[in-house]
Amino acid sequence: MRHIYKGLALCTAFAFGSTHAFAQGADPALDTMGDSTKVQVAFRTADQQDLLGGISVINVADLSKKAYTTGSLNFVENVVGGVNGNIWGMTEYLVVIDGIVRDANNVLPSEIDQITILKGASAVVLYGSRASKGVIQITTKRGKVGDTRVYITANTGLHTPKRYPKYLGAAEYMTLYNEARANDNAGAGFSAEQIYHTAQGTNPYRYPDLDMYSSDFLRKVYNRTEAVAEITGGNERVKFYTTGGYLRESSLLKVGNAADNYVSRFFVRGNIDMKLHDLITAQADANVTFYDSYSAAGNWWGDATTLRPHRVAPLIPLSYLEENDVPSWNTINNSNNIVDGKYFLGGTQQDPTNPIAAAYAGGDSKYVSRQYQFNTRFDINLSPVLNGLFFRAKYGIDYATTYSQGYSNEYATFAPSWTNYAGADKIASITQYGNDRKSGVENISGSSYRFTYNVSAQFDYTKTINEDHNLFGMLVGNVWQRQVNGEYHRTTNANLGFQASYNYKHKYYADLSVALPYSAKMPSGNRLGFSPTLTLGWRPVKEDFFKNTAFDDLMITASAGIIAQDLDITTDDNAMGYNLYLAQILHGNGVTGWYGWGDNGGGPITQFSKSNNPNLTFVKRKEITVGLRGSLWEKTLTFDMNFFMNRMDGDIVQPRSLYPNYFEQIGYPVSNILPWLNFNIDDRMGMDFSVYFNKRAGEVDFTVGLSGMYYSAKAKKRDEIYAPNEQYRSRAGQQINSLWGLESMGFFNSQAEIDKAPRQTFATAQPGDLRYKDQNGDNKIDENDEVYLGRWDTPMRLGINLTAQWRDFSVFAMLDGYFGGYGMKDSSYWWASGEGKYSEAVRGRWTPETKNNASYPRLTTSNGANNFRYSDFWMYKTARMSLSQVQVTYNLPQAWFESKFVRGLSVYLSGYNLLTLGAERKITELNVGSAPQTRFYNLGVKATF
Repeated sequence: MRHIYKGLALCTAFAFGSTHAFAQGADPALDTMGDSTKVQVAFRTADQQDLLGGISVINVADLSKKAYTTGSLNFVENVVGGVNGNIWGMTEYLVVIDGIVRDANNVLPSEIDQITILKGASAVVLYGSRASKGVIQITTKRGKVGDTRVYITANTGLHTPKRYPKYLGAAEYMTLYNEARANDNAGAGFSAEQIYHTAQGTNPYRYPDLDMYSSDFLRKVYNRTEAVAEITGGNERVKFYTTGGYLRESSLLKVGNAADNYVSRFFVRGNIDMKLHDLITAQADANVTFYDSYSAAGNWWGDATTLRPHRVAPLIPLSYLEENDVPSWNTINNSNNIVDGKYFLGGTQQDPTNPIAAAYAGGDSKYVSRQYQFNTRFDINLSPVLNGLFFRAKYGIDYATTYSQGYSNEYATFAPSWTNYAGADKIASITQYGNDRKSGVENISGSSYRFTYNVSAQFDYTKTINEDHNLFGMLVGNVWQRQVNGEYHRTTNANLGFQASYNYKHKYYADLSVALPYSAKMPSGNRLGFSPTLTLGWRPVKEDFFKNTAFDDLMITASAGIIAQDLDITTDDNAMGYNLYLAQILHGNGVTGWYGWGDNGGGPITQFSKSNNPNLTFVKRKEITVGLRGSLWEKTLTFDMNFFMNRMDGDIVQPRSLYPNYFEQIGYPVSNILPWLNFNIDDRMGMDFSVYFNKRAGEVDFTVGLSGMYYSAKAKKRDEIYAPNEQYRSRAGQQINSLWGLESMGFFNSQAEIDKAPRQTFATAQPGDLRYKDQNGDNKIDENDEVYLGRWDTPMRLGINLTAQWRDFSVFAMLDGYFGGYGMKDSSYWWASGEGKYSEAVRGRWTPETKNNASYPRLTTSNGANNFRYSDFWMYKTARMSLSQVQVTYNLPQAWFESKFVRGLSVYLSGYNLLTLGAERKITELNVGSAPQTRFYNLGVKATF
């Protein structure tokens, strides 16, 4: 299923927005909702002033005029507090587009009108279980009454790599590999002559020194170009908005067929609003997206991390063949893959294929994704029955399919045997490996589909009594279901919701929202959950005692709720989470590879994997939040803050701490009769905030915003049993997103130190190996000595943005901050063992001469089990500040376009991911095994007709 979600990720775009706490002062483009006061929340629109806690709004339509970018949700984290790759530290937030559950990466920023982030339990409860960890709600643009308007936007720009991995050249690699073998008491792997000629570059085809990151194979820049057209208009009866566009992006590779690698995206969207009757309105929306990703055969970036530089010369000049060597020429001339008429494909017995040869002769593949989406809505005004009563219904259907198509070719490579005549290297003979073979048959593979439908129906009632008492009530039912090929069960979210809201003069607020989620993951008696929430609000600025203060507005909210969810009713071997309440017994063909038993009729043994639990129930999100928002000094300063405490109670485990050990057979064959129980508890607590300062200085209007979040997420309860002297191993009380490992104590510098130290159980220790602290005093180092090391997530997230407007010019800048997290240097780039490739990190290796300042363990051709495991030795801080975007925009004077065909024109220049500041930025900017991080420089034009 990862193919379904891969489809559009590289080609979406997003336009910057603001939180609902943004001022409506100096810069109108940064006004929270512009002229509109309506905000899309769960199943309805609400007045902005009546929003209760845990809701933030981004006005994309206005702010896209100031900032263009290439990801649909890229800037949400910067301008809205509480979002950090998740919402309030929880995973799996739900994305809803125009009321339909969809993927955020299948909508462009140019299509978006508004984004609402629903964070609090009371804000998400009506969406049911699937929304229990937050909702990002996207509303696309719709037509407006008026003349037809056409908007054309074109962008083109260049990506430049920020940093490549640095691997050792062949000569240095071979020298250090010999050192590693010597450390392992083995003979040298490479001769001094081979190392010498390689270092001198005598003949790079005989003594290869392959660098897959060199300019021989990679461009300095690659292009991304996008064009989008929007058309909108209509009258009182019918309004329309339609948009379409095309994007194409090349790649860094310039070798062979890989030079033609690309991704492309073509889309068309149409939204129509119709007034069918004075009491009936309807909407019909459709979207089609075609995404393609073409690539030559091979895994260039993955192979670049593993193919050692001395192994093969991928392209060898024909000029090294002797003219009278008829057998070699005949062998080469039979090849279908002579490159540029000058080179044949090199190979060896150990490496008969290589990524360069594959790029020329291995064929190609095109990943194809097609998405079709349709939704419709009817609103019926039931005022003849009861004034203020509406019935609304919505239906959406999506179909997505992906597959790969292409040609897989076999190809021959050739290993030369070298000789030297009169000081010149020549090829004495050729050995062929493999054969050139093209089947001519296109392969279709990886076919996958996903079918989704959404249905909702509701009655809602709005009433104002004596202009003071404002009432709202809603009864809603919604079902969301997804069918994926290869999965027997459909993923389903069924929910019945009720909401009753009241406010008095927009001063005192009360909201009761209740949901009844249904889940087939539970036993028959527990399939209906209960999710109540209650929110109270108070606007003290409307009180007499608050008059004549600096506050323009001040809103205080408090909320409490419990959401029943089944998202966490899942296991490693049962991702769908169905039937976990039932015992599972495998017999006969269900258990393979076991010996038969005579008393079982010769059949294999019976295996138990779990027992019944008729009391399995929903996991509960229990939450209390307090919110504060407002503005001062005529909206010079605006703010929005939320404090939250939530508990995720009842995550499922098979609790070994509650049952005798004979309930589980740990040895072969594995079997247990432990039931799945609601047991684990996680606690989260934190605060999010958004503060904006607006000021006019002379002719310059500027706005500075600061948003962010800090949170703690601790395991309150875990299924674990530890001895009194090993309580440090307990996960309870520690951060959920944590790194665990050994506490290092430097290197062993002598055999005498090893003899005195606790025994290293992972491997036989030698001088130059890491030594660790014996935490439990049992005189040995093993997994029982692992301790809490730190958090791998980002506890504190900050976003800073600046907009300055002078006449027809505007400048926008954005910085992102990440603080408090750690990473682990655990890839092959850092852990060089066995026959692996060496990076520049090994230059700091331990040797008897460098033992006092070594930064890396001794080299070894073993698996390095003692050294290459999680410990604080390999940790690094991920804290950093990034200049994520800068954009300068010039709007040509409107007077130039009066009575012209072109009604307006804007030009902008922008840069992205321009600068990173951090102690470990060389690590945080480094990608290993994938394409590098890039800076992106873009030129854009937007015209109105």
